Amino acid sequence: MTILQPAGREHEETEILQRAARGERVEHFETERVKKDGSVAKVSLTISPIRDRRGVVAGASHIARDIAKQKEVEEQLRQTQRLESLGVLAGGVAHDFNNLLTGILGNASLAAELLPPDLISLRSILDDVMRASERAANLTQQLLAYAGKGRFAVVTLDVAALIREISHLVQSTIPKNVQVRLDLEEDVPYIEGDSAQVQQVVMNLLINAAEAIPEGRTGNVRIAARASRIEEADIRNTSASLIATPFSCQELRAGEYVMLEVSDNGSGMDEATRARIFDPFFTTKFLGRGLGLAAVLGIIRGHKGSLRVSSVPGHGSTFQVLFPASPKRGVAPVQRKGAIAGWTNGNKAVLVIDDETTVLRVARASLESHGFRVIQAENGSRGIDLFREHQGEIAAVLLDLTMPEMDGEEVLRRLREISTGVKVVLSSGFNEAEVVRRFNADELAGFIQKPYTAIALANKIADAVGK
Repeated sequence: MTILQPAGREHEETEILQRAARGERVEHFETERVKKDGSVAKVSLTISPIRDRRGVVAGASHIARDIAKQKEVEEQLRQTQRLESLGVLAGGVAHDFNNLLTGILGNASLAAELLPPDLISLRSILDDVMRASERAANLTQQLLAYAGKGRFAVVTLDVAALIREISHLVQSTIPKNVQVRLDLEEDVPYIEGDSAQVQQVVMNLLINAAEAIPEGRTGNVRIAARASRIEEADIRNTSASLIATPFSCQELRAGEYVMLEVSDNGSGMDEATRARIFDPFFTTKFLGRGLGLAAVLGIIRGHKGSLRVSSVPGHGSTFQVLFPASPKRGVAPVQRKGAIAGWTNGNKAVLVIDDETTVLRVARASLESHGFRVIQAENGSRGIDLFREHQGEIAAVLLDLTMPEMDGEEVLRRLREISTGVKVVLSSGFNEAEVVRRFNADELAGFIQKPYTAIALANKIADAVGK
């Protein structure tokens, strides 16, 4: 391989050879060289003095190795470590975060149920609180996926319907000087994906685009969706511009896709910023958390898609996302269930076991509002004692999975030693697929994921009691 020194490094090897001629030891080092075709190669250089029989330096050994593949592997390892750091963060905060959200979502939903029909304006405010809580819960699930404690719940999704729903919600939260415009092609194909995860991609990209608009400037954010056919030649020709990470193109295959595009007329990004926007903790915002785009990239990779970014300082940015299209017709985002009929058997009670005071209070209020009688325990040991004491009057147990000292698995085992027929509904911030695989099919009467609404909890307990 013929290589030349690039601009600015013309004298690099001459200086090293002079040092070798003086008998100095030259450490191995990495640098760049220019190939015959003009491309720049990353190389590893080893230059060592060659001495004659008298010990006098008579020449130099010069070895250059192309290390482009090695550097690519190292970059992939760095990206993996960054994603692992997200997993550590997710595992550390998800439990407490979901408990807080349970208090917010549960109380807001209960308040909405108890409102007189004529207080429409207050109901609308509570609806916004519930929507925001549900989005926050989706973010938690996204982080749990990085921690290896969450999984995609794949369904066939109507992307256009999902975009319409989210853009309406986002418009009420972004600055008034920014307008969101939809450009949705007719009959946009459906995709196979996790609804909560894809919603998070759309929301993060929309919010980032809106926040890129400088204060005081009239801003426009455009979100488009259309069918797109990707050929093998397209992958070869465009792979260099897919700047997200070395993983960007690994899952991209020729075929039918849905192209989701979010563009803005904001400040744009320089090359140095673009190179770091997918780092887990990198942020250009004064109060930013720095997780949004790292999470977006992980979700897209998990859906076998790809991401392309183009941006010019002062002229805005465009994010293009490709999701594999599905031949199936799908479902719109799931709507909340209506209220159940009140529980009428006041002689039977529900035992709620949870170490979080906020969760105990919201679970009690939610169940009592639907006619259940509630006994509560602040930890596993107390729960076992209360179950032993009130076994004859307890119809079901709502049990938290993650508790200190004695966790839900141990509590469940002890409860079943007392009564093999006990009906236990497990509650956790982890999703059902992750939790249920740890138990036998006949051990649980149900599962409810935190955070939950008052109606969802009442429905779940009623289902368990009726089994």
